[in-house]
Amino acid sequence: MTQHELPIQNIKNRIYEIRGVQVMLDFDLAELYAVETKKLNQAVKRNIERFPDDFMFRISKK
Repeated sequence: MTQHELPIQNIKNRIYEIRGVQVMLDFDLAELYAVETKKLNQAVKRNIERFPDDFMFRISKK
């Protein structure tokens, strides 16, 4: 296993169910890809057309 590889169980532990939807938080996904959270979010915003509509969303109190 290389320095950046995470065991499958570790990845599964980072998948949460919020409002009936399975999600990963941006900082967990950034760690998985060994990038800063800010850089991951910037890359997604710059290339949003490459992602499914439900790839990224913000949770509100509503």
